[in-house]
Amino acid sequence: MIAAILAGDSEQYHELIRPYERSVFKMALSFMKNEADAEDVAQEAFLKAFKKLADFRGEAKFSTWLISITLNEARGRLRRQATVRMESLDNSREDGGTLSPALLRDWREIPSDALERHEISQMLQDAIANLSPMYREVLLLRDVEEFSIEETATALRITTGTVKVRLHRARMMMQKELAPQLKNIAPRRRWFQWF
Repeated sequence: MIAAILAGDSEQYHELIRPYERSVFKMALSFMKNEADAEDVAQEAFLKAFKKLADFRGEAKFSTWLISITLNEARGRLRRQATVRMESLDNSREDGGTLSPALLRDWREIPSDALERHEISQMLQDAIANLSPMYREVLLLRDVEEFSIEETATALRITTGTVKVRLHRARMMMQKELAPQLKNIAPRRRWFQWF
């Protein structure tokens, strides 16, 4: 497919990247913390990958190469944002902006389960966000994207030994932060079951 794209059939590029769109967006979102910025990073990563497709040597999987482009784009954008701070217009509520109602959930969903699932999801997101970038990258690639150790090392341009050490440390940090919080959810689950 890559050969056909390089030969001029650029329409196939969308088919090439389609399986990776979600992974690229999730990786960008883990760094940018904001969906709009994550979409920009993902879009830019896909554009850069298209422009540099001839440079893809096939030494690693295409997904690994694409994720490394995404990581580089996210890091670059964060560096630029740290240099130039801008205040978001979305955060300003002086104009008395209106709130739109949320979509209704499935009526069969049990509210306590939904609340618990949301709380756990938020705890995980916060714990991942609190990791330093070098640990966050490894954890997301290995445990979320399910890259192999070799693919992770290739994407991050580090050794496999470094991947193993960082992954172990990241998991230990996550456990240390999440264990006390998750213990508090179990007693509440028993309490909710009475209703």
